Amino acid sequence: MVYVFLANGFEECEAVAPIDMLRRANLNVITVKVCGGEELEDDDVTGSRNIKITADIHLEEIDLRSLQNLQMIVLPGGLAGTENLFKSEKLAKIIDYCVENKIKIGAICAAPSILARRGYLKNIRATAFPTFRRYLSEGGALAEEIKNVVTDDIFTTGDGVKSSIDFAIELVRVLKGDEWADSVGTDKPAPLS
Repeated sequence: MVYVFLANGFEECEAVAPIDMLRRANLNVITVKVCGGEELEDDDVTGSRNIKITADIHLEEIDLRSLQNLQMIVLPGGLAGTENLFKSEKLAKIIDYCVENKIKIGAICAAPSILARRGYLKNIRATAFPTFRRYLSEGGALAEEIKNVVTDDIFTTGDGVKSSIDFAIELVRVLKGDEWADSVGTDKPAPLS
C-alpha cells in the first residue's frame, strides 16, 4: 500500500504523476487528504493551479497501529501544500513511523524540506526545488544540484514539476524494480511478476 498525501496548495503534476505510474505498476495507491490546520468540509483537495482532486480517505482515518502493509508514502510539493503537510502532527508521526521502520518515502519539489526540517536527511543525498535546497543543507543533507531525482537509503527526492514523470518512474523502480519502471508509461508489456 502507498499513501499519497494531499493538502490544499499541492502541485498537481507532482501528485498525479506518482499516483498514475504507481497504479500502472499494480500498486495499491490511496490518496489521503491532510488538513494542515484548516478545516476541509469534504473530500476535495485543491491544488496550486485550482484543480480539485477527491481524496480516497482523510488523514484522521489512518490508524497509526495498522501501518504494517505500508510500502511507501509520497509527499507532493507546492509551496502552500508543503506548508500544510508540514503543519500536520499526525503526518509527522507517520513519517516518524516510516523512518523507524525503513518504509520508503518519496518527496518532490518543496516537500523534501519537510524531511530536512524534521532532521531525517542528515548525510542523505537529496534534491529539492532550487529555492528549497537551503533546507537540505541546513538539515545536513548532501544536496544534489545536478540530478533531478535522487534515491538514497529510504528516501527518493525530486527537484520539481518538470521532473514529475521521472520521479514517479523512480518510485516504481524503488518498489517494483527495473522491469516495472521500464514498462510504465511505455508500450512495453508489464512484467509477469
